[in-house]
Parts: sequence; C-alpha cells; structure tokens
Amino acid sequence: MIVQLESITEHIKQRELKLLQIDLKADPALIDDLLSDEFEEISGSGQVNSRNNVVYWLRNKDNHIQWLLIDFRIKVLTDDLVMAIYTAQKLSDPDSTSKGSMRTSIWKCQEGNWRMLFHQASKIN
Repeated sequence: MIVQLESITEHIKQRELKLLQIDLKADPALIDDLLSDEFEEISGSGQVNSRNNVVYWLRNKDNHIQWLLIDFRIKVLTDDLVMAIYTAQKLSDPDSTSKGSMRTSIWKCQEGNWRMLFHQASKIN
C-alpha cells in the first residue's frame, strides 16, 4: 500500500503542476483530462469560482511562471478519492512578494483517470 500511495502522490503532484505550468491554450483537451465536469474552486480571496471561470483563468495565465510545490502530500479519503495538501510558491516571478499559498485539492478517479473535483487556495501572509 505504501508504494501505491507514493505512486498516486507523485501522479497527482504532476497533474497539479500541469494545471499551473502547461499552456492549456495549445492543448485545450488537457483541461477535460485534468478537471472533473463538477469542478469548482474557492480562490485565495474566498470567492467561489465555477469550472468555466477557472478554465478561462487557466487558458490565460502566464505560462512562463514556474511553481514549486512544497510539502506535497495526499490523504486517501476513499478508494477513488484523495485530497492533496501543499504549499505553492512562484519561482520565476520577480514582481511577486508573495510567500505563496496553502492549497488543497480533491481528486477523483473517474474511468481510470484522476481528475480534480475541488480546489482551494489560501494566501500565506
């Protein structure tokens, strides 16, 4: 079980990084591969965002910014549901004075593919 947990943890981490770093305008089908149809998010400002709002942001984000995911871990909720918990920091944004944000995502295995169902970010002051 430990080997499987490590494998799932790394897989989910790579999927989180894809959402942050890959140019999703160039590969729009990847969005449906990564986000569940029921996806929603609570932003760092506390606003609830629909899947459509998040997809718009993902397609228009700065793809040159690189991210570091710190203390990445998952908690198994059920056989097909895990929660990822980590701190995200921008690596290549010289204008940023942010200390990053604490993030939580819930991923569901749907038809053999892990898709994000929910995401929340809380800014670190």
